[in-house]
Amino acid sequence: MLIRTATLQDLDSIASVESECFPPAEAASRERFEDRLKHYPTHFWLMFDDEKLIAFLDGFVTDEQDLTDEMFARAELHNESGKWQMLFGLNTLPEYRNRGCAGELINRAIKDSREQGRLGLVLTCKERLIHYYAKFGFVNEGMSESNHGGAVWYQMRLTF
Repeated sequence: MLIRTATLQDLDSIASVESECFPPAEAASRERFEDRLKHYPTHFWLMFDDEKLIAFLDGFVTDEQDLTDEMFARAELHNESGKWQMLFGLNTLPEYRNRGCAGELINRAIKDSREQGRLGLVLTCKERLIHYYAKFGFVNEGMSESNHGGAVWYQMRLTF
């Protein structure tokens, strides 16, 4: 499986995978992804099976320590020299789940963030996924202030 960063030409594939992986209230729109790709394409990690996009992880960089709902909506808040890599969404097509694809993307984001001199990575997840992210070294910091999509989210942090 090939992992690479994104370009604007990946927009339709990214939006399609997102719509298969998240319920409508939580999924980012095509327009939102277009804005994100204009601001931080190198902070999208895309995984391909031949030419087919099967999974991706994205998020921007900031000096802010906590992930907020505003960050999902405002790609222009990206600061390439920021201290923290935020992770907004981990998507794997259903037929490719339980094969280690998501883990490979997380490990790549961790490796790249470490090499870029970040302090670490921050994400929010639902309670059922806390144990999954803990396997990569993320620590649960408790309930997030986020109410993205009307769900309850927990903030997790991996500090280098």
